[in-house]
Amino acid sequence: MTPEAERKDWYQKLSQRQEYRALLLAAQQNKNLTELFTLNPDRGLKMCCQAAGLTLDYSKQCIDAEALEQLFQLANSCALKEQIRALVSGDVVNLSENRAACHTALRTPDALLPHNLKDITSELEAMEQLVQKVQDGVWRGFSGKKITDVVNLGVGGSDLGPLMMTYALTEYCQPQAQHLKVHFASTLDGSQLFQLMDHLNPETSLFIISSKSFTTVDTLSNANTVREWLSQYCPNQTLMLRCHFVGVSSSTERMNQWGIPEENQLQFWHWVGGRFSLWSAIGLPIAMGLGMPVFRRLLAGAFQMDQHFIQAPFSENLPVLMALMGIWNVNFCGIRAHAILPYDGRLKYFPAYLEQLEMESNGKSVTQLGETIDYPTCPVLWGEVGANAQHAFYQLLHQGTQAVACDFIVAASRYDDGEQSPHQEALCNQHDLNIANCLAQSRVLAFGNPSKAEKENPFRHYPGNQPSSTLVLDHLDPETLGALIAAYEHKVFCQAVIWGINPFDQWGVELGKQVALQLQPALAELEENQVELDSSTLSLARLIQQQRVKT
Repeated sequence: MTPEAERKDWYQKLSQRQEYRALLLAAQQNKNLTELFTLNPDRGLKMCCQAAGLTLDYSKQCIDAEALEQLFQLANSCALKEQIRALVSGDVVNLSENRAACHTALRTPDALLPHNLKDITSELEAMEQLVQKVQDGVWRGFSGKKITDVVNLGVGGSDLGPLMMTYALTEYCQPQAQHLKVHFASTLDGSQLFQLMDHLNPETSLFIISSKSFTTVDTLSNANTVREWLSQYCPNQTLMLRCHFVGVSSSTERMNQWGIPEENQLQFWHWVGGRFSLWSAIGLPIAMGLGMPVFRRLLAGAFQMDQHFIQAPFSENLPVLMALMGIWNVNFCGIRAHAILPYDGRLKYFPAYLEQLEMESNGKSVTQLGETIDYPTCPVLWGEVGANAQHAFYQLLHQGTQAVACDFIVAASRYDDGEQSPHQEALCNQHDLNIANCLAQSRVLAFGNPSKAEKENPFRHYPGNQPSSTLVLDHLDPETLGALIAAYEHKVFCQAVIWGINPFDQWGVELGKQVALQLQPALAELEENQVELDSSTLSLARLIQQQRVKT
């Protein structure tokens, strides 16, 4: 088989594979979770795997050993091993943009990097030097005062990842970073900036403009607002730009055009997708707010998961098993929704991060070869910290009409390390209660409440049989969080391989931006013959104009 023919076979439609048809038959004979545990009481011991400080329990997925074996055969028919090798080797895996996707190289130790990617190390070192200048007080504002606040201006992957990480790992903040406050502003409406600028000191604030293309309207709009604000206090534009702005982008030319001094620029590469970029200089706010040692620990944890992903057989491969459970639920059990339920307040922003990672990557309806797909791909993701979610949407999970797959995430240990505190016993008890709630909810979702028959009391009947996986972290620390994120990245890639789609482009977000740019000038003075608009958009625009006049 020629390389071209082999690649075409890689991206064959899932529905055309004989393994797919066999799995459809297997799903028709599927047993419910109560039956599966009755037939195999040791499922909980056997259907789990460990890697990089994480344990995955997938025994509460509605699947038996035979169907699981068929899923492995399906993965092999899609050349998953070969495609994993292509990904980590830097081959072109993003066909629509003719690019590699080398985000795993960003966390690979320098000694193991190929020669053509050694600039990853140099950029990491440049980032560390910049961070050290700010944290040591060497970097000064226009009036000579030390920087006290760092504001990240980004959106999407330039915001969600750094925000999630910085919040989750606050307790690991290094002493040299503790005097810095890190803020995030992403919204196009300026509301976050409005709140920030009321409290920030222009003399001691540093702004990071994070944009891969350095053309993102949301980010540059915020950046231009900040520049105008700072100009009121420092009319010397050269001094203001040198002291108060850092650029992170793959476009040196556009950073130069905007006015970012060369020494204030950090680079990343066209082969880094935004939602896979927190390991690059996009992670600058993480290093600023927590310290460069914490950032390097994140990289180390992700690298450990990468090695597991590359080397482990599918039956023991944590990201592959996560991916296959998702394929089983979406394509063979008809489940189109997936809830992310971290039982840890530190992971408050984790569901939002995964929403972008999964839905922007795999929310596709054509194959890598451009053929229309006739089967479902990415489910709708949403989630919330478990304790809050229990009092919000768990009613739907337990007694609603929608089938929902769930990921429960919990840390085994907390509050029991380090120095003793007067509150330690109470906090440990709370953590035990939190774990008990996590395990109880997954149990009830799986098995329902058999003591309350539906006919006996329909209002208190729990049908059960809602599939879930549980991810247990040894601790929530930089290494395990890095490994957790890497595991979900690899899950997304594996699912894309099986669906035959490209997880590394995002053409679906472009058209709305283009139309918005066309509409903006039209909103200033609406005339029916000035711009072609549908009646809904035209009437809404007129309504907004009228409301503005009233106020």
